[in-house]
Amino acid sequence: MTDYFEIDRLVEDLAKIYSTACATTWFKIAKNRKPTKEEFRAKVVEFMNHFDYTLSVYPQVPEAEQLRNHAKKILDAEIKSVLSGNNREVEKRYKYYVDYG
Repeated sequence: MTDYFEIDRLVEDLAKIYSTACATTWFKIAKNRKPTKEEFRAKVVEFMNHFDYTLSVYPQVPEAEQLRNHAKKILDAEIKSVLSGNNREVEKRYKYYVDYG
C-alpha cells in the first residue's frame, strides 16, 4: 500500500487549520456572533468538503483513485468527529469565537 502520510496529516488538521478559520470568518461576515454549536460544526464541515475539489484534480489513473478513496475514508471519519462534537480543536475554536469574538 502506498504511503499517504502527507495527505493523512492534512486531513487530520483540515478542520483545525483551514475549515474553522473559514467558518469563523464566514460567521463574522454574516454578522452572526452567536451561531449554535450545530451551525458552527456544519459550516466547518461545509469547508472540509471543499477538499473534494482538491482530490478531483489528481490525474484519472488507478493510483490517484486509490488516493481519493483513502482520503475520502479518513475525511468522512474527521467529518463525523466534527459533527458529533468530538473534535476538540473545533469545539475550542467555537467557544473562543462565541465567548470572545
